[in-house]
Amino acid sequence: MKVYIDVLLLVNFFFDFLLLLGVKVILKRKTSIIKIILASLIGELTCITLFLPLSNISLILVKLLLSIIIIITAFGYKSSEYFKKNFLYFYLLSIILGGLVYFLKVTFITAQDMLYNLVILLIIAPYLLCNYFKEVKNYKSNYTLRHELEIYLDGKLYNYTAYLDTGNKLKDPYKKRPILLVYDDKLNFSYEDSILVPYKTIDNEGVIKCHKVDKVIVDKKVELSNILIGKSYKKFNIEGIDVILPNIIKEELE
Repeated sequence: MKVYIDVLLLVNFFFDFLLLLGVKVILKRKTSIIKIILASLIGELTCITLFLPLSNISLILVKLLLSIIIIITAFGYKSSEYFKKNFLYFYLLSIILGGLVYFLKVTFITAQDMLYNLVILLIIAPYLLCNYFKEVKNYKSNYTLRHELEIYLDGKLYNYTAYLDTGNKLKDPYKKRPILLVYDDKLNFSYEDSILVPYKTIDNEGVIKCHKVDKVIVDKKVELSNILIGKSYKKFNIEGIDVILPNIIKEELE
């Protein structure tokens, strides 16, 4: 296979630029694109190691040294913890992006025009990488806001999966009790047995039929009392969620 040095340098520069830009976005580092470009240009020195008679250990040490220089050039050095986190994410992204490019290469690329196709893959890879971290971020956010509930009502136990809605401030205006919105067809609240709580949103208003529960246990460790549950007649648009928790109980869970 023919290796064109200009294409190799271009691919290596683009790869380093993506990694550094990924670290900047994920860790929210305040640095300029100029510094990232400069650090990526320094990364071109790694291509020289391909043509030097270095042992495996020497090659690893040289690449580690260059990585340290690249990271400090791009983000500076504020503390050892700051540097270690930048270094860790730089190599973590390198593994993910490198593995992704390798997978696409062995799956879709033939020996013919390999370098050309590799450049194309490096253009596709950022899109896939961004979507990957977007999904990871969404999953992490949703996971930390999910809770398992045990609701004891009229001597019966109901198990639900709940979502803590930080924008939900629903509580009854009489005693300021938090209201958990529950979507469950098995719950039948009549007006005669319910506490009627008025609510108002931007585009709607009405009355929620609520019941006072005996107790609520969150994640099998936090017990809450003086809680109301209100029946929702619309299914929540969050996958696997039966209950919406109001922000007012957030402090109880921390």
